[in-house]
Amino acid sequence: MRTVEWDYNNDQVRMIDQRYLPGEFKIITYTDHRQVADGIRDMVVRGAPAIGAAAAFGMVLAAQTSKAKSSLEMQMDLIAAADVLQKARPTAANLNWALRRILKTAGGQFTNVEDLRKAVLSAAQQIADEDVAINQRMASHGAELIDDGDVILHHCNTGALATVDWGTALGVIRMAHEQGKQVHVLVDETRPRLQGTRLTAWELVRYGISYEIISDNAAGYFLHSGEVKKVFVGADRVAANGDVANKVGTYMLALAAHDNDVPFYPVVPTSTIDLSLAHGGLIPIEERDPSEVLNLQVDGKVIVPEGAKARNPAFDVTPNRLITGIVTEKGLLYPPFEQTLAKAVRDIEDILPSADQ
Repeated sequence: MRTVEWDYNNDQVRMIDQRYLPGEFKIITYTDHRQVADGIRDMVVRGAPAIGAAAAFGMVLAAQTSKAKSSLEMQMDLIAAADVLQKARPTAANLNWALRRILKTAGGQFTNVEDLRKAVLSAAQQIADEDVAINQRMASHGAELIDDGDVILHHCNTGALATVDWGTALGVIRMAHEQGKQVHVLVDETRPRLQGTRLTAWELVRYGISYEIISDNAAGYFLHSGEVKKVFVGADRVAANGDVANKVGTYMLALAAHDNDVPFYPVVPTSTIDLSLAHGGLIPIEERDPSEVLNLQVDGKVIVPEGAKARNPAFDVTPNRLITGIVTEKGLLYPPFEQTLAKAVRDIEDILPSADQ
């Protein structure tokens, strides 16, 4: 199944509950948009494209459960639902992008509320279906950068679990593998929630791709050794100048890659590009519950002193000067990013007029 999908038989949202992986494959269902917001916040679903699709289907639930008697009343209910969903996680650009697209669809002229409900569901399903197609186009472009025998360093999880299906950075690696290239992946653990260890490794096993897990602070060692040939990461938001917000630890990885002349490539759909923000310093960075850091256990025992405090930023920003190129569904983009990113977004809007709906 897809990471996020609409259950047409029961009018509900189905998601893979990623909190249980790799130990248990569990499906969770939602019937209310507030539940979806909680699922996004609690990381039942994570990864910018998957969050966007989840939010879109959350809006479908809001439309389904609305008691509105007129299109105008339902539009007001959807605006309120979008506000709830938007607050779930602030950094991922796809969340706001998907909500704006649904609200634009809902803002059209409808003769009755049932037609509006159908339009919202159609728009959400289109977002989900487009995500899969976009990921596969990105994968084809990105796979051109991978040579047979490459060792690739990967941070966090950017595979099918981070999207509706297929994946962004891990999707590139998967495509190269399916093309017959021999690749080996060094998987950062990605503390504190261990998305690399728990999720990326789980996916690589299923794809039959060779991998080894490394601690986050070992990445510099492997980059300096000359073993790593490329670094591929995802992104939750890209500013107009090419600064990239991604899972915390990406900045240090980019610094080490740059110092050792290892190409560094974020893989992002154009929906993750936020041209309204001039640079990465304007990207809101989510700080999560310190317990995610403090509850680390070894041999079943919490290892931090009682009363300890912690900081837990979920993301950091990598400056554009450290980025070799950005892989999008429009192809490989290189500096000056202010120009190439803007052109890529304009081109997509020309091809897909509904992209802002």
